[in-house]
Amino acid sequence: MTGFRRVASLHSAGDLRDHLARLGVSLPFRTLETGEVDPLAQPCEVGGGVTVGNRFCIQPMEGWDGTTDGAPSNLTRRRWERFGRSGAKLIWGGEAVAVSPEGRANPHQLLIDEARIADLARLRRALVEAHEQAFGRSDDLLVGLQLTHSGRFARPHAQDRPEPVILYHHPLLDRRVGIAAGHPVLDDAGVERLVRRFVDAAGLAHQAGFAFVDVKHCHGYLGHEFLSARSRPGRYGGSFENRTRFLREVVAGIRARVPSLAIGIRVSSFDTVPFRAGPRGEGEPEEAARPYTCAFGADPDQPLQPQMEEPAGLLALLESLGIRLVNLTAGSPYYNPHVQRPALFPPSDGYVPPEDPLVGVARQIAQTAALKRRFPGLVVVGSAYSYLQE
Repeated sequence: MTGFRRVASLHSAGDLRDHLARLGVSLPFRTLETGEVDPLAQPCEVGGGVTVGNRFCIQPMEGWDGTTDGAPSNLTRRRWERFGRSGAKLIWGGEAVAVSPEGRANPHQLLIDEARIADLARLRRALVEAHEQAFGRSDDLLVGLQLTHSGRFARPHAQDRPEPVILYHHPLLDRRVGIAAGHPVLDDAGVERLVRRFVDAAGLAHQAGFAFVDVKHCHGYLGHEFLSARSRPGRYGGSFENRTRFLREVVAGIRARVPSLAIGIRVSSFDTVPFRAGPRGEGEPEEAARPYTCAFGADPDQPLQPQMEEPAGLLALLESLGIRLVNLTAGSPYYNPHVQRPALFPPSDGYVPPEDPLVGVARQIAQTAALKRRFPGLVVVGSAYSYLQE
């Protein structure tokens, strides 16, 4: 499989430190504390007079067990009840919910509209009740809903039938999805309709009792693609101002519609070129012309290297918009999964990781820490830690 040492084979803190030193990775840690002194058990003020009870967060997932018309199933409800019983006090969406039928990433993804709002309200209530039963209170629990459109990775009717919605033609990813040169690009009028869809969805989420919505900007989906749309002409492409116009218009629309609803953003703070399986199955970067301008948060001349200028500019924009809830991830599961979710074992359609997963974990933690230091007023949630569960 790989020559990488499994974390579970490291039996002491010293073993882990020695292993990290051999990898040349900086990943500081300290002995686990428990009880009231545990740093992760401390409450966190998130703005608007709201305090969550601890620092544990349930990240949003892309469900595969809803009904074909976008409603929760019994399996969905069971999962949300388990979120409630987990003890985490910040539920970041729980689920990626599509704002329109054509924006679903799979035929069983949840959908938010008038017909399904009562189902989503019951789903949220089931989570809260499970939490109250387990912990006796929910006044320090914050539950949001992630709003998404899957863009070029949309497969709303069949998993083997891509139905991509694109903002520009990508020199490498078009081939992956089978997008022809003549495939239409979503025009500005279509973008404006999607802005209204997100705003309408936020209003429905508020009716269902959610405390905040996440306007998803990560993992290669539509919101993320806006951030790299340098080659797109018109109001939504080219300059940083234009590439963030969709986000700003959605936020302005939500604030006008439901001013009491908080807003969060989950964003891939850096990206790289797409990877593919090499001759021995190991991941290798695809050849790309330089400067490579299709990766938000990457050095155009060395696109495997994250850079800070653009993600810092985005966080400064969020701060100016009064958005404090920021969830940082990286890359995409569709074309560089070892960057997005470091793991020893690849996804079934992926490749053997080209680096020890701890290198990827450290990369994301370092980027998240650097951005948090620059923006101490933001509530920054990090990703990529699941590999450390061993």
